[in-house]
Amino acid sequence: MNLEHLLEHHGVKVTANRLLIARALEQAGRPLSLMELEQEIDSIDKSNIFRTLVAFKDVHLVHVLEGDPVRYELCRSHHEDHDDDLHVHFYCTRCHKTYCLEETPIPPVQAPEGYMAEEASYLLRGICPACAGQPVRPA
Repeated sequence: MNLEHLLEHHGVKVTANRLLIARALEQAGRPLSLMELEQEIDSIDKSNIFRTLVAFKDVHLVHVLEGDPVRYELCRSHHEDHDDDLHVHFYCTRCHKTYCLEETPIPPVQAPEGYMAEEASYLLRGICPACAGQPVRPA
């Protein structure tokens, strides 16, 4: 599904700015912070990028990875009301980049009785292969 169709499918009006932001997230191939997006897209100011990210989040078009800083990742989910592409992320403590580890299996986690889980976040922290001077191996 191309980006225009993905936005339309999620009920988001397609504009040039929204396409630029979605394209930057797609091309990065990893979650980006607001500052990283602002550096990637110099034609849109930070407040417009942030408002667009909030609109994308409201319709599950981006995943929000809590942290310092918060990072955003384009969601290829085909649902407007929930995310269906849950996967593990890796945060490098040296270069401060976050990577998607989509092939890493996630063990099932059951919330205790009485708790209603709405979201889950799987984040590994450490040193990425580039910072360790090692070749990248499949996850």
